[in-house]
Amino acid sequence: MVMKLLVVGGGGREHAITRALSCNSDVKLFSVMARENPGIARLAERVFLTDETDLPGIVRFAMANGIDVAVIGPEAPLEAGVVDHLEAAGIPCVGPTRAAARIETDKAFCRRLMERHGIAGCPEYRVFQDPEEAGRFIEAYGGDLAVKPIGLTGGKGVRIMGEHVDVAGAVGYVREIGGDVVLEERLIGEEFTLQAFVDGKHLVPMPLVQDHKRAYEGDVGPNTGGMGSYSLSDHMLPFVTRRDYEEALRIMEDTVAAMRDEGTPYRGILYGQFMNTRDGPKVIEFNARFGDPEAMNVLSILESDLAGIVRHIVEGDLSPAHVRFAHKATVCKYIVPEGYPDAPMAGEPLAPGDCGDALLYYANVEERDGVLYTRTSRTLAFVGRGETLEEAEAIAERAASSVTGRVFHRRDIGTQEVLERRCRHMKEVS
Repeated sequence: MVMKLLVVGGGGREHAITRALSCNSDVKLFSVMARENPGIARLAERVFLTDETDLPGIVRFAMANGIDVAVIGPEAPLEAGVVDHLEAAGIPCVGPTRAAARIETDKAFCRRLMERHGIAGCPEYRVFQDPEEAGRFIEAYGGDLAVKPIGLTGGKGVRIMGEHVDVAGAVGYVREIGGDVVLEERLIGEEFTLQAFVDGKHLVPMPLVQDHKRAYEGDVGPNTGGMGSYSLSDHMLPFVTRRDYEEALRIMEDTVAAMRDEGTPYRGILYGQFMNTRDGPKVIEFNARFGDPEAMNVLSILESDLAGIVRHIVEGDLSPAHVRFAHKATVCKYIVPEGYPDAPMAGEPLAPGDCGDALLYYANVEERDGVLYTRTSRTLAFVGRGETLEEAEAIAERAASSVTGRVFHRRDIGTQEVLERRCRHMKEVS
């Protein structure tokens, strides 16, 4: 029986989702996106180009095409309530309702939920609405803080004292954003990402991934949406012990249970961004969807049928038996326009060369008459898969280096040198 699936979103993450779903020959794919993604368009039966928060339009498109299930990629439509509208029209979704998506879209809600339910891994925090009051707290704190706007920031809105800004810069920033802010203790350690499929009750984890936010090699430069990421063949990371992993997973499970207890059951993908500290894993943030680029790492080695997982999520009977990943390492490297992220050069031609064994995912890129052009964000992502990290990195690097045009990428992502530096740093802070 043919299953009609709608994927909302047009980035690299959504191309990875669409590709994984397309592995099932009994699936027909439909797409809603703001701008045409060439990779998604080639896999979809029909594409509807509209704003991804155009709720009436998305519902009409889904109804007209007899969609069985919708899979929501980005956070903006989740915050707008796309799941609520689709489910009201009888179309189940892999993605949380607007109320449940607050775990990402409202940082104050997330921290208060963790505090109410005694969930481990919550850093010390304070919520402010008044910029002057927040500024006085920063000046009197006597240490470094993470300054987090309460709403969505696209992964770029957080400022860390001692890393991005000093005291004066932090005070100025809270004034700039109007004072709706969460101030948290600065967490020191190594970041890791744990993503999971969730059906409202059951949670099935995916391999651990580490993302790289800084624009330039050596982890310097401005923050970005993510320049690339890697995972290892054992699905762990060497600076995350089994105990750390189990504690992070328990935090995720307790959070899902808390959401259910509060009458806003969570269904979809839950992304936990953790800082592994000397006191164990602490929650930097939760996201209500796959990470980008982390989705490309895990979905590139998913051996199970993603369409089947989607069905189990919406039917509420998901189990670990439904989810299997290959024991391979992955390295994802993003190609970005010159000047990214502060002044990206849009409209410039680029051309992939020999991709070899790498998987190519299209992101924020335009195709005209068979030629690809940059837009204002990340353009293409290459994922290498191998028995070892070195093998996966070499595959990804060969493909990324083959691209011609006014673009660049971080050559150091997934290298043994970076991994060893991470391990040394974790030993220093432990």
